[in-house]
Amino acid sequence: MLKINDLTIHYENEVILDGVCLEVPTGEVVSLVGPSGEGKTTLLRVIAGIERAESGTVSVDGTDVTHLPTHKRGIGLVFQDNQLFPHLSVSQNIAYALHGMNKHEQIQRVNELLDLVGLDGLADRNVTVISGGEAKRVAVARSLAANPKVLLLDEPLSGLDGELHDRLLRDLSTLLAERNTTVVHVTHDRNEASQFADRIVDIRSLHRPSRVAQISTEDLLPLRMSVLRDGTPSQDPRYKQDEYPGCIHLGIYENHELIACSSWIPQEWPLDERLPAVQLKGMAVAKHLQGTGIGAELLSAGIKRAEEAGAHYIWARARDSALKFYTQNGFNVFGDQFIDDATGMGHHLVMKVTTRQP
Repeated sequence: MLKINDLTIHYENEVILDGVCLEVPTGEVVSLVGPSGEGKTTLLRVIAGIERAESGTVSVDGTDVTHLPTHKRGIGLVFQDNQLFPHLSVSQNIAYALHGMNKHEQIQRVNELLDLVGLDGLADRNVTVISGGEAKRVAVARSLAANPKVLLLDEPLSGLDGELHDRLLRDLSTLLAERNTTVVHVTHDRNEASQFADRIVDIRSLHRPSRVAQISTEDLLPLRMSVLRDGTPSQDPRYKQDEYPGCIHLGIYENHELIACSSWIPQEWPLDERLPAVQLKGMAVAKHLQGTGIGAELLSAGIKRAEEAGAHYIWARARDSALKFYTQNGFNVFGDQFIDDATGMGHHLVMKVTTRQP
């Protein structure tokens, strides 16, 4: 059994995995689906030990492998691009995972695997001249060489034409079922997942429930005052946009204290008024928690709401001191710096195109 508990990882200020939990019983094949950028590949890399999570655990058959190196976890991984060694032959690529065996044992094991994946006669072939389907089979054989307890497949059949894709999918499904292999399979193709997996899981359902809640204007004024108005000429934490139709305020509480807030206003993007847009204003995180990822958590929730409401653009007038935060979270900077009258500080226009198309 593979058990993942409370895995959390950030890149800079962007939340990638947020308290992810998943159990996969021995022999079950689970397909992970969901939009790009939701952390599917990152989750596989954390399970395999290629990346380290900030918190949480990974267990295989009851053994905590969270802090073990990749080669000691009993986990195989097939990458989207195969990652075969171009200077090695087919058999040498497969044998790479067989350290500890003598030469005779390696040859015997490689021949068994070549037979298993239908590549008899290609042992000495250079991997740079074999077909795409054959390369996929070599990658699978290499991942199975050390008899992994868990196999991770990161879109292993991408880039293949329809007929070859379907044939390899059937072959791989049969092979793994015969071996009773525990599998986590990442794909964007729900049809592929339905043909291959015992269970389909949307990765978004694995994250911890959002802490982000809609709040009132009065709720957020103290935090705005302490974070956004501190050291500025203005002592008024209210914005005229607070009263605009459709404006919503989002916040995160911790121990009954508001620790982050933001306001989202249906407002045209100044550089393109044709498409629906939402202005982000008043983004504030309690000073002692800045840089912990809470801002990214709040931003992500707001962007999701804006997309669901039909926005094409999300934009803000961002302080220069916050530009790094915005650019790390997918925003682009537009135009020259300007000075905001209320704060006396340098600002820039920043904008992000949402995943929703017009």
